[in-house]
Amino acid sequence: MSLPGLRGPRVVLRAHRGAPDADALAAILAEPAVARWWPSLADPEIVLREILEAEPGWVIVLGGAPAGWIQVYEEADPQYRHVGLDLFLATAHHGQGLGREAARVVIDHFAAAGHHRFTIDPAAANERAIRSYTGLGFRPVGVLRDYERGADGTWHDGLLMDLLVSELRPPS
Repeated sequence: MSLPGLRGPRVVLRAHRGAPDADALAAILAEPAVARWWPSLADPEIVLREILEAEPGWVIVLGGAPAGWIQVYEEADPQYRHVGLDLFLATAHHGQGLGREAARVVIDHFAAAGHHRFTIDPAAANERAIRSYTGLGFRPVGVLRDYERGADGTWHDGLLMDLLVSELRPPS
């Protein structure tokens, strides 16, 4: 999937630039507050192979520097058409509404292409992310039991959330 560059009021979303972005994103993924939710990915080779080259998405750029990643999964089957999102931000940018802004830019892009429904699946214990997504209008659909293996090796629940374009809240 070829994705265009996108821009919000504060964030720029651009295609990855290979190894330099893999290095920057691996450093972000090594931050304890990020690694808690994205474990085992703080190696540039893994980031390049398992995120940048494997998943369509954008580097989230603030002030010219990589600040995170937002990836998408587009289901184009007309019967089940939707877009799934996932993202992470550097700890220094948490709590500023930047993840919400990046998600909104992506939602607006895919809504303009005819998508009406979006999903996201944060860890059920990731209250900060859940608050952020709820602020956009995402609603809980259900708990995905033992959904992902955490850094501690045990299984953790996820929370499936969805958003209809008609429910997208205006920017705050």
